[in-house]
Amino acid sequence: MGKEASGVWGQLSDGESEGKLLWEPPKLIFRGAYRGIYQGHALRGLRTEGDDLVLSDGTRFTLDPGQADKWLHAIQNPPSRLDKLGVKPGMTVVVDGVEDAEFLAELETRVELAEAEEGIDLLFLAAEDLADFDRLEDWEGALAPKGAVWIVAQKGKGAPLKDAEILEAVRGLGFVDTKVCAFSRSHTALRFVKRKASKVEAKPVADEDEAFDED
Repeated sequence: MGKEASGVWGQLSDGESEGKLLWEPPKLIFRGAYRGIYQGHALRGLRTEGDDLVLSDGTRFTLDPGQADKWLHAIQNPPSRLDKLGVKPGMTVVVDGVEDAEFLAELETRVELAEAEEGIDLLFLAAEDLADFDRLEDWEGALAPKGAVWIVAQKGKGAPLKDAEILEAVRGLGFVDTKVCAFSRSHTALRFVKRKASKVEAKPVADEDEAFDED
């Protein structure tokens, strides 16, 4: 959901230099001989002048032709939480244990929550204990071929589960992690998809009395 451009000429209050410009909502970041990070009030009044993206304090970044307006639009229209979570109209979305009323209301503005047993595009699963991942085993077979799981868990020092514990537990169930997203002030969300089966078939190993396939 962010943007990145190299070879950008930046004119900052400290000086001028070529560098890399990044839009990592909610921050606009310039990395060159001179560096700057801009967000909130600093981005108010942002405008374009030709190929330049110009801040209210006069700081400007010269982008490739035709790019300044695209950057302005992206910065002035940051992705919503649902955008970051990949929720799209028409998806089959299931929520298990997530009791965030604000999130549920937001979700229902884009999709109709389902009680599906197959073809699930997105599953939001709350986790407060390792035992909660037993439910993920039950849901695994209901996911669509390209379905994904968001594990929603408390963050911070007081969190009952650490990210490392979540990763270990879910990976152990045959999933791979692909993304992490800020879910709320108190919770984070980690995205997982089912691990693809290896294209290399294991060769059977014969014993005197039996044969078996290696996994």
